[in-house]
Amino acid sequence: MPTPPYDGWFPSSRVGPILSDLLDSEAPAASEDQPSGFATLGLRSELLSALTTLGYEEPTPIQRETIPLLMEGGDLLGQAATGTGKTAAFALPVLNRIEPNDARITTALVLVPTRELAMQVSEAMHKYGSKQGVKVLPIYGGQPIGRQLDALRRGVHVVVATPGRALDHIRRGSLDLDAIQTVILDEADEMLDMGFSEDLEEILQATPDDRQTVLFSATMPPRINAIAKKYQRDPQRVQIGGGKTTPGTSLIQQTVYFVPRNHKPNALGRILDIEAPTAALVFCRTRNEVDSLTETMNGRGYRAEALHGGMNQQQRDRVMSRLRDGTAELLLATDVAARGLDVDTLTHVINFEVPSAPESYVHRIGRVGRAGREGIAITLAEPKQKRLLKNIERLTKQNIAVKKVPSVADLRARQIELTVTALRDALASDDLEDYSTVLDKLAVCNDDGDPDTPEPVDLERLVALAAIKLVHEGRGAELDEVEIPDASYKDNKRDNRPGNKHRKSGSPNEGGKFTKKSRDHSDNGQTASVYIGLGRKAGVRPGDLVGAIANEAGLTGKQIGPIRISDHYSVVGVPVDAVDHVIAQVGGASVRGKKMKIRRYVE
Repeated sequence: MPTPPYDGWFPSSRVGPILSDLLDSEAPAASEDQPSGFATLGLRSELLSALTTLGYEEPTPIQRETIPLLMEGGDLLGQAATGTGKTAAFALPVLNRIEPNDARITTALVLVPTRELAMQVSEAMHKYGSKQGVKVLPIYGGQPIGRQLDALRRGVHVVVATPGRALDHIRRGSLDLDAIQTVILDEADEMLDMGFSEDLEEILQATPDDRQTVLFSATMPPRINAIAKKYQRDPQRVQIGGGKTTPGTSLIQQTVYFVPRNHKPNALGRILDIEAPTAALVFCRTRNEVDSLTETMNGRGYRAEALHGGMNQQQRDRVMSRLRDGTAELLLATDVAARGLDVDTLTHVINFEVPSAPESYVHRIGRVGRAGREGIAITLAEPKQKRLLKNIERLTKQNIAVKKVPSVADLRARQIELTVTALRDALASDDLEDYSTVLDKLAVCNDDGDPDTPEPVDLERLVALAAIKLVHEGRGAELDEVEIPDASYKDNKRDNRPGNKHRKSGSPNEGGKFTKKSRDHSDNGQTASVYIGLGRKAGVRPGDLVGAIANEAGLTGKQIGPIRISDHYSVVGVPVDAVDHVIAQVGGASVRGKKMKIRRYVE
């Protein structure tokens, strides 16, 4: 049976309570003259034919609930996890309104957070509408705009776009929204987290008032409800399996290893050696961390690739191609770069750092366990991060198993096991006789008549041992001799020794105020300041600045502050010896969708 697209039939929600009830029920089988599966939803014959070709048999819970509602034309607010089939849930009703070979007028706009997701949704909708001749166009940054302009001039039925590029075309007049019937915001929470709030509002205001507005989100923060209240008309609400928390994690084996920070790179390599993943995605906090770990893992013998915001689209496409075709087995990426990724071969997701937002953790591990597949999620945590893990457990309503980092003995035992498996696979191959010449040459005596090797009986054993040694060493085995300390026993209590108390400092100054507590910023405690050309009127908050500097420059939250935010600019304290590094790394980064101009601040 052909493999369906990424949001295909019976995804990770199959183990959720709703689908379990369906599977356990004793409903009578449909008779030959009764419609079943997608046919019961009232979809046109061309769509049903395309779904059959793709291997779709039964709608998932989110599809079964939302498709009839959307076909009635009303607004909808849906909460469902990644991998539950929500692309088909909103795509099929949109395509159902398009007659075969209809005039190429844009009647639907789908907004997504990333270029990767834009391509995936566009590909899925193209396949669903293949029998109707539907033209779907993805538009996103990083692709030549001339190609997009030509396609829009020729006409398309559906546009799938990232907010920034959609707004660019709207302002150019190249994206005509007059005939738009449906606007869909997919992964709306992610778009808001990425600072697209103002862009989304401007796009929605440019569409007809009588449009159908559909929001899909894995979580429902207050900002989503605010958009729904402002731009939707009495929306129907659909929630499947509690959003990201249940279906997104139920098939995933979750483990945490507590590791001292300076031992994390070694621990990552050790765990990867033990797990032997088919393909793994490692989430890092900063670009520098991605590049450093990629070099470390390549040195350890892994085919590792880096993916972060400092790469252009061509470089990113090349990396993803290597991962998908198996040329690379390990992808190290930042959160922003990895959003929307979908790789069928992915078996492991590893958090090199514990994400501060529980929702980010769920989004990360949702890269595996998709479409009904099982997966493994591993987190490397420091002892002081136990509180963050508790927050994640509360959100997911699941306990994360704590394991001890494997010892050198554990690693050697695992390497022997993998070598045995490799040799057994080789023994089962049917081309062993092709190598008989090598064995014969080993048995030949030298010119003086003295045997090159011992007697044949000993020869067979020695040749076998030599072959095992080659296989074992060829796998990079026994390269690691360092024992990694077990940090799981340490508690998360604050050091109460004298002199370690945090003290508030700072006072209102020049129309602004210090909004962070003073902290020890470096070993000598000296702090300097940087000027950032964004302030209150740009909607900037202290958390935005801390997050941007921490993510781009690799500092911890404790190293950043005090912070003073004025109407048009902000002043942020950083370690005095890190000022130049912060300016170099943070310059050009975005906060709330706006580029940051940064320089050294002088009173």
